[in-house]
Amino acid sequence: MKKVILITGVSSGFGKETARLLSGAGHIVYGTIRKKSDSEGKTNILRMDLTDIESIQKAVTAVLNKEGRIDVLINNAGMHTGGAVETLPVEYIKLQMDTNFLGMVNLTREVIPVMRKQGTGTIINFSSIGGLIGLPFQAFYSASKFAIEGFSEALRMEVKQFNIKVVLINPGDFHTSNSANRRNFLAPTDPEDPYNKQFLRTLAVIENDEKKGGKPEALARRVVKIVDCRNPKQRYIIGSPGQKLAVFLKHNVPDKLFRKILEDHYRIK
Repeated sequence: MKKVILITGVSSGFGKETARLLSGAGHIVYGTIRKKSDSEGKTNILRMDLTDIESIQKAVTAVLNKEGRIDVLINNAGMHTGGAVETLPVEYIKLQMDTNFLGMVNLTREVIPVMRKQGTGTIINFSSIGGLIGLPFQAFYSASKFAIEGFSEALRMEVKQFNIKVVLINPGDFHTSNSANRRNFLAPTDPEDPYNKQFLRTLAVIENDEKKGGKPEALARRVVKIVDCRNPKQRYIIGSPGQKLAVFLKHNVPDKLFRKILEDHYRIK
């Protein structure tokens, strides 16, 4: 069945591949970008900034004026910061939360009334394994994803009466542009920063994990299946066996032991 789909962040990574596959499957896809970009395939490109409520409203209105409905909202867009809680600039923290959480909330609030009146709809929110496990030197990225977790769990119960489904996606490490984009939002790493040495050791592990991560099209194929599924699960953890094991251990071993496992992996001394 052909669906009208709005997906954020289609200029690269998960969003780009997901929009391409969904369009190829015959769905009517609208994808948002912040900066000027060439459209690919059959995806309809919209300019939208998640930190600008007016641009969010204009994007939703554009879809409704053309199609009259929105069957699926995929909240994919986000950004990454990196650095210590103490020294990460406050403007980076604000941008992280405004983009990953508040922007997602504002867009979802614009789409819910549409789905409520339709009597059906699916909202797919991209969280992260970092939304289930607090990651060192990615505290505010994890915080934004933890927020998405709580928001989605509450929203799912509120909109059940309107036949609106809420699905969480928890990706592990994938080989996308995350490492390069994070480089624009790092805490000061000069020798005077008290976290400098440890941060650089951990950052090397983070970026190596991402470099060895899966291809974004693998996750995109899963999302296409979720869109086509009549009764999707509430959550999909999509990552390597080791990453899935980490989530299992988080809830099944003593806290101190799990912290030691993470510290060893991220070379925390």
